[in-house]
Amino acid sequence: MTTPSQSTRKGLSGLFFSGFYISLLGAILPAWRHHIEPDYLLIGAYFLFQNLGVLGGTVLGDWLNRRRGFGFAMSLASGLASAALLGLAVFSPPMPAWGRLLSLMLLGVSAGLLNNGVMQAITPAFQFDAAATLNLSGVVLGLGCLASALFVSGTFFVYSVSSILVLLSVAPLFACIVYARSNLPKMPVYEQLNWREAWRDFKSPAAILLALLLFVQFGSEGAVAGWLALFLSLRLGQSPATSLLLLALFWASLLIGRGVAQWLLPRAPHGRLLLAAVFLPMFACLILMATDNLFGAITGAVLMGAGFSIILPLVMERIGDRFPYFHPGFFNGIFSLAITGGLLAPASLGVYAHFFGLKVVMGLPLVGSVVVLILVLLIFLEAKLSGRAVKL
Repeated sequence: MTTPSQSTRKGLSGLFFSGFYISLLGAILPAWRHHIEPDYLLIGAYFLFQNLGVLGGTVLGDWLNRRRGFGFAMSLASGLASAALLGLAVFSPPMPAWGRLLSLMLLGVSAGLLNNGVMQAITPAFQFDAAATLNLSGVVLGLGCLASALFVSGTFFVYSVSSILVLLSVAPLFACIVYARSNLPKMPVYEQLNWREAWRDFKSPAAILLALLLFVQFGSEGAVAGWLALFLSLRLGQSPATSLLLLALFWASLLIGRGVAQWLLPRAPHGRLLLAAVFLPMFACLILMATDNLFGAITGAVLMGAGFSIILPLVMERIGDRFPYFHPGFFNGIFSLAITGGLLAPASLGVYAHFFGLKVVMGLPLVGSVVVLILVLLIFLEAKLSGRAVKL
């Protein structure tokens, strides 16, 4: 019989696949030759359709987890991902774009299903040790993102893009079979806040500031992750394989930085950590906008990932202090607004790049870092005026 702890461990594997699926689009764009024939509006549509799928999959996951159980939802998600990757292989350029859009939406549905199930699965562990659970979840998700960039980069000159996608479809097909055969018990589905309760939270200045901070921060991370490889190829003239390696370097820096940030939390003043989290991405954006060589690109990618890695553990800690009912299964209220930022930013960049040029790809996270700094200062002010101790 599968124990709850075993279910949690098996569920966490879904985060790896979710990270892989969500980040794959940013890695596959150069393979679709968008570094030669950039169509910014179409690229924005790619991200939009994938993100609509993620939102739809999250809602569907709630329904499936209640009626069919966690194992069925994970198996279905993996099967849909395999079908979506095969669809992307069939409809890779020069085939019609509508096939890619629908396949990306299906891939997003798979990621949304996985996210919903995994977040429910890790809730008992989160309630036992929130910091360790969030840290482990971030590591597993980051490993999936890193793996997608490394895989596409390593096979770029070996296989055609269709062959790469067909190869990628094998792993989720295998996972579909494994999850279907696993004896995963039907897990309790944690009730989410209704909109009236969520709206009551948003009457609090602290909740509004935290929600805006997460919205902007997630949006900046999503924008860089989705567009970095294409930006480096178009702006700096780097080869697609090199650009993908630099994208992998960004993910590796983000992944290692999260571990370092977790170690620093009890040892360093949180205010200084937050300032580093704000100014490092700002400096990285300026470097990437000005550089014309590989060293500048490497420096910018590393600093960007390092800066982004710090702020999430700090903000999650503050949410836990101020809103004790928060748990990973909630996809509404404060956390849903934050995730929406990460979903919309890469899609909106397609429109901005179409009208204002490619520099806006680094301009958006630069502006986002300035906004984050302002919001951090407002959070300090709100805590002081309310008479609460400032932990950040």
